[in-house]
Amino acid sequence: MFTGLMRTLILYILIIAGVRLMGKRQVGELEPSELVLSLIIADLASVPMQDYGIPLLAGVVPILALLALTMMLSVLTMKSVRFRALLCGRPSVVVREGVPDQGEMARNRLTVDELLEELRGLGYPDLSAVRYAILETNGRLSVLPFAGERPPTARELGVRARESGLPRVVVSDGRVLEDNLRALGKDRAWLREELGRRGCREPGEVFLLLADEAGQTFLTKKETGKGAERR
Repeated sequence: MFTGLMRTLILYILIIAGVRLMGKRQVGELEPSELVLSLIIADLASVPMQDYGIPLLAGVVPILALLALTMMLSVLTMKSVRFRALLCGRPSVVVREGVPDQGEMARNRLTVDELLEELRGLGYPDLSAVRYAILETNGRLSVLPFAGERPPTARELGVRARESGLPRVVVSDGRVLEDNLRALGKDRAWLREELGRRGCREPGEVFLLLADEAGQTFLTKKETGKGAERR
């Protein structure tokens, strides 16, 4: 039992380390080659986990080899546009000027129902509002609407918008995140004053406190039923 547990932990840690090496983009958006890699690694890892008669290295060595190959392919895709297109494919424009491109849809085996479903998910139930819809290499759909269908910006409305900066979590479930507090240029004295204005005596009473560089804060108390407060 102990041997099986240790083999499982070693393979699990190895796979996690490999996925981390692949980078955040690959974790969230799998290209075809990365999906194949994930499937192969899962299969290679499952065999040594189940069969104790197979040496652990029989699973570790192929996984390391595949990860090394993936890293080399990643470097090549960064250096060569042609190789990237060969390995990952190219984006396909499936809607042009509000009209579906039937050839591109057929080439990508994208049905009308799937196209409309994706557009509805992006907030475009009306196909005539879409100037271009691009099927990316990771399978996601990007939409460029007609100018008249885009929400107006503050510049277009002639409104001067104030930059708020990046909101940071200052208190999470009663715990003060010192690094974020320092990044905002604040200290514990500011935190105590801010909590006092919100009716809190200590950080332990706060479920979430967000603050940005403009001084705006968002606070949610723990189990008070009062909801969130924004200032």
